[in-house]
Amino acid sequence: MKQADVLKQLTTPIGAPAFPRGPFRFTNREYLNILYRTDIDALRAVVPEPLEIDDPLVRWEIMRMPDVSGLGDYTECGQAIQVRFGEEKGEYLHAMYLDNLPALASGREISAYPKVIGKPRLYVDSDTLVGTLDYGTLRVATATMGYKHRAMDLEAARREICVPTFMLKILWTYDSPKPSGEPRICELLRTEITDITVKGAWTGPARLELFAHALAPRAGFPVREVGAPSHTPPPQALLRFPRQHRLARDGCMLNRHCLVSLAMTARSQPNSL
Repeated sequence: MKQADVLKQLTTPIGAPAFPRGPFRFTNREYLNILYRTDIDALRAVVPEPLEIDDPLVRWEIMRMPDVSGLGDYTECGQAIQVRFGEEKGEYLHAMYLDNLPALASGREISAYPKVIGKPRLYVDSDTLVGTLDYGTLRVATATMGYKHRAMDLEAARREICVPTFMLKILWTYDSPKPSGEPRICELLRTEITDITVKGAWTGPARLELFAHALAPRAGFPVREVGAPSHTPPPQALLRFPRQHRLARDGCMLNRHCLVSLAMTARSQPNSL
């Protein structure tokens, strides 16, 4: 293959890339969100500067995505920490677990989503909405919520989903990380979901239980208090892996079940990390 043709390739393996070119359209995307209070020192140990923490709140989320163009059918689960960048409030994506290689590879390679392999599941058990996360064969999280107990304001649900999101991109040189060296890339990125239609959203009683695991330490942010949950069931979405916004180096708790249709893009302007 000639060099000019190599440079046109999206990713490897050539001829059978790990993921196709986007944009990726999501149809019938469903959320279960539980916002809970934890220990502020545990959050400060992982949230990078210049992000700041005003209140030690974490959103545990699980998203069911049964129909994604180019990526297929998968479920994703993670923790997003409530943060502030200057005067702007948003969330820092700490970890995301999913069961789909194209979605994992594209999220890490094209963007900065902290995705790793896991086995999340979102389903209804009789009158209860259930979200679970397994790492290997071991359970690391279980969430339960009353199914569609009380409808919530759709605009409030939209604002909850569309908050600015911050992520950390780290890429080392080929001779591997060294204690005295620095990464080739170390950037704090900002993305934001825009153009979204919420088809339904509910709240109700909820519980979240996290289990200790050495390699999936979701219980490192222990649950101290859980507020009202949220459930947003299936919509349609368009995900454009954004040109990220590189940022400078130098109370109310919710449980939500939401069904949304969204297009995801990102405002972007460069700064250095």
